[in-house]
This record gives sequence, C-alpha cells and structure tokens, in this order.
Amino acid sequence: MSQTAAAVAGFRHRFGRPPAFVVRAPGRVNLIGEHTDYNGGFVLPMAIDRWVSIALSPRTGRTVSVTSLEFEETADCALDSLGPRGSGWSHYVRGVAWALSQAGHALVGWDGVVAGDVPMGAGLSSSAAFEMAVARAFAAASGLAWDPPAMALAAQRAENEWVGVGCGIMDQLISACGRAGHAMLLDCRSLEASAVPLPEGTASVVLDTSTRRALTSSGYNERRAQCEAAASACGVASLREIEVDALAALRGRLDDSTWRRVRHVVSENARTLAAAQALRRGDATAIGALMGESHRSLRDDFEVSTPVVDAMVTAAVTAPGCFGARMTGGGFGGCVVALVRANAVDAFQGSAAAAFQAATGLTPRLYVCRATQGAEIVAPDTTA
Repeated sequence: MSQTAAAVAGFRHRFGRPPAFVVRAPGRVNLIGEHTDYNGGFVLPMAIDRWVSIALSPRTGRTVSVTSLEFEETADCALDSLGPRGSGWSHYVRGVAWALSQAGHALVGWDGVVAGDVPMGAGLSSSAAFEMAVARAFAAASGLAWDPPAMALAAQRAENEWVGVGCGIMDQLISACGRAGHAMLLDCRSLEASAVPLPEGTASVVLDTSTRRALTSSGYNERRAQCEAAASACGVASLREIEVDALAALRGRLDDSTWRRVRHVVSENARTLAAAQALRRGDATAIGALMGESHRSLRDDFEVSTPVVDAMVTAAVTAPGCFGARMTGGGFGGCVVALVRANAVDAFQGSAAAAFQAATGLTPRLYVCRATQGAEIVAPDTTA
C-alpha cells in the first residue's frame, strides 16, 4: 500500500468517512550544492518520489487533530494556544501553524492522518516534506492561495524558530516547487528556481548508509554559526558574495578551520553552477566529476562526512555504471547520491551494496529515485 493510500485508509478507520482532501509533499535529494543554501548560494536538488501524505477534512473550531501512522500517536493542536516550542513530530504541525499565522493567514482547524515513506534522518529531508505537507493541508482546509515560495519561507521559519534547526531554504523550496523529470537550480538568495532536465539514459540512486543523525544535536547549527562568523570576518553579508579568485587573499586573514569552511562554500557554489550547465548539455561525465569534487570538499574542508559515508561513496564510485557520487544532506550520517547509467542500475546496486557491507558490516538500503512534482493536492482515492 502506498503512503497516500495508507493515509486515506487511516482516515477512514479513525473517522468513519472519506477525507475531503489528500495532500502530499515530496522529500528531496540534492545532486550538488551542500551547506550553500543558508549562505545565500546555489543548490541543485530534485524532489523525489517519496512523500509525506495527509488525508484531512476541515472541522469546526480552531483545533487541529492529527494522527501519525508512523509514530502511532495523535496530537491535538489548539491554534489559539500552540504551547511551548519543541522538536517532536507534533511540533512541526504547531510550528507551521504558528508561521502561517505570523504571515497573516487565517487558519481553520482540521482532522488529519499522516503517512510517509521518506526515511527520517537520512538526509532526504523528511522534516521539510512534513512541513510542506502540513502547509498544503492548512491551505486546503483554510482556502488559502498556494504560493510555493511564500509557503516554503513559512515552513523554513517554523523549522528555524520553532523546532530549532538553522536550516536554509533549499529543502522547503524544492519540496514546494519540484518539477517531474527535472532538477531545480535554486538561487537561495533571490528564491529564483530554474528547471534543469536530467540527462537521458541516467538514473539517480540514493544509497542509505542506515546511519542516522539529528540535525538539532549534530554539528549542523555549529557549521552555520561558523559560516556566519566567517562572513562577518570577511566583511560581507553572506559567503555567497565571495568569489573563487578571492580565496587566496583571505587565507592570511582567517584561521585554517574557518578558511576551509569558506573555501568549501565558495567552491561549492561554483561547482553547482557548473553542474547546472553540464545538465543542460546532458554531460553526465562532467556532472559525476563535480559530484566527486563536492564530496571531497565536504569531507576535508567542511568536515561533515563520516567514515561510513565515505565508505559508501567509495563503494558507489567503484560500482558499474557510476558517473559520480557524493554525500547528500546535512551530513554526519545519512545518504549518498549517485548518478548512474540507467542500463546499469541493477549491476550498480548489487555491487555497491556488497562492497559497502563488506567494508562496514552494515546493510544499506538503495532507492532508485524519480524527479517528481512539488507539494500538491491528490485525489482522495489515489493509490499511486
């Protein structure tokens, strides 16, 4: 049963009637452009065919009652008294409600059931998928106009100020604005989104190391603080403003660790723009090389990879048909993304999984992902 069908079935079971709406929002995999979003830079993600779905109906009064099938819990959220801020799953509902209210939207209550198949903590942005699904649910129940960039900003504010993760805008924006068959070049300063076709004859494979991290307790917020301090030391509003040819002159002004953080962000922006051009040319070989450079920079300069993630990258790049691979997501565990020849996917998966297991003793999960649409309303009877 798909996650959408599971949400509908769960709603029928709990409330004894069909839902008025079913909404869903996708997770994402980022092909290249890591830790650049909160620095006002460029990213190149795609929305993937793994979703968080909510079956819902509006209700009288200003209370939201949501059941999570995954957590087997029900949370009631009074919109006039959202309570203290926190990081449990229900706080994402409360945080989005708060952020939408702060943006001036008049919200109504609803009953809902949530189901999803975006792996949590794997770097595929399960939290943003949940936030955007909740925002889409509020929009459907309350009759709000759906403005993807504005809704993405509200969801980002919920994660930053309510949940306490200093994420950039990438995850929410791609979950809101994804386009089937395309990656999206996102300018995280202007919020401009440009659809870029994926190369013919290739497949995107996510390799889940089965190691997990929580961004609130990992070094993610520390890295963001380091970047903000580095921008201040360099006299710029964000590291986006620094060009590659200025890096050498900065080395003497910054300590080694800070300079390496800056070098990663500046060079990653350049790699992301180069990768978008390579996608437009259909040059999978060039994209693969850039992915390799990105991973080395994340490992050595930004220091957010782990030995297990590095082992997965090695297993991927030595497997048949692989153009390139890199860690994806905030780091400190999670997933690797690889660009692979479509006609070699089966051989690639078998080889990469075996090599990784031999190196680490861990059993990975591999997903072949399709680029899909952003947050949307789907038919209540869908089983897709």
